[in-house]
Amino acid sequence: MRIPIDTFRLENGLFVTLSEDHTAPLVAVNLWYHVGSANEREGRTGFAHLFEHMLFQGSADVGTNEHFMLVQRAGGTLNGSTWLERTNYFETVPSHELELVLWLEANRMGKLLPAMTQQKLDTQRDVVKNERLWSMDNQPYGTWWERLPALCFPASHPFHHSLIGSMEDLDAASLEDVAAFFSTWYAPDNAVLSIAGDFDPAVVRTLVEKHFGPIPPSEARPAPPEVPEAETFGMWKREIVPDDVALPRLFLAFLSPVFGSDAYYAASVCGAILGMRKGSRLHRALVREKQVAAEAQAFTYDLTRGSDLLVVDATARPGISAEQLESEVASEIDRLIAEGVTESEVARAVTLIETDMISSLQSAGERADKLSLFATYFGEPRLVNEQVDRYRAVTAEAVNAFIAARLGEDNRASLLFVPREPQDAAANEGVMAEAGA
Repeated sequence: MRIPIDTFRLENGLFVTLSEDHTAPLVAVNLWYHVGSANEREGRTGFAHLFEHMLFQGSADVGTNEHFMLVQRAGGTLNGSTWLERTNYFETVPSHELELVLWLEANRMGKLLPAMTQQKLDTQRDVVKNERLWSMDNQPYGTWWERLPALCFPASHPFHHSLIGSMEDLDAASLEDVAAFFSTWYAPDNAVLSIAGDFDPAVVRTLVEKHFGPIPPSEARPAPPEVPEAETFGMWKREIVPDDVALPRLFLAFLSPVFGSDAYYAASVCGAILGMRKGSRLHRALVREKQVAAEAQAFTYDLTRGSDLLVVDATARPGISAEQLESEVASEIDRLIAEGVTESEVARAVTLIETDMISSLQSAGERADKLSLFATYFGEPRLVNEQVDRYRAVTAEAVNAFIAARLGEDNRASLLFVPREPQDAAANEGVMAEAGA
């Protein structure tokens, strides 16, 4: 499947990519800013995620929370998300409401600062803190996505610190700090605007120029942070986390080739062979045959600089110890190294990946997101049409070379969650009772 793609760039640097499709009377708008937690400086972590919240709090011509209200009244959906290397905002609306969304996105890109207040900052800071409590600290295994990068990358590495940020850093952030971060990164020359679905390209060009054209580019932006490259950890790293959980859970990570590189596709296929759906090696061996795991999967982080991560995620069955779970997962990895993979396993994995990829591109929202991804990271949204061919070119020989180079004991990082011992739980309860007294 090849999707139609057209691109142009405004004088202020905004890169625009279009994919016209009249299958349904819907249009998706997807705006990526090339800034994530990796761009935060020491002492000011959490700004990228904080801004995901701040951008829904109104701009010069849009009231607090009015962005949500206007899109939803128009029959649309919307949201935003933050990652290590980007922040994005997206809406899908009936086709005739396209200009509303373009106006809203342009207004907050160009006119957020006049509407930014100390009260809004304080409110959203509290929202982020509550989000951390409910999605991480009070969620079983919830801290894994903070702990795993911290285990895999050294403290000086841009990917090491928490994406949600330090609460102390957020408390210390001033309105001036927040304004400086916005002025630096939230500019048209650091953004990609993708539009997919039912629209007239000529009309869209006029609308984009009308709403985004007057916004000036950033005056100065620091170079992207240096991201060290490494092929292995050099040792088996381990961290054990006692937590309020019923079952042990293991996250086993390997340094892997970066997303988009030639070697990445072999790593991705290896991940699919290991842990994509119920026919995968880990599910077959650990869930069905040995019955030591309730669930087992594998995935890549898809990082584009330095090193990516391939991660195995396995949750124990009741009665299975943390030590046994880790041992059985390691045994399956060792067996993969010893036996290698076959061409038929590679073909199955590629078919699954291809099916998911083609299925996702049927959605205007997913299509716009993929266009933004390739435009932001590589400057070329048309790469989306090359992905199926790049996966089809992967051979068993390439996957086995990746396995031999990257899955050994010198390149493993184990983050193992274990049920908290009764005395630890009792101590915690005592502390909570004392705090509430």
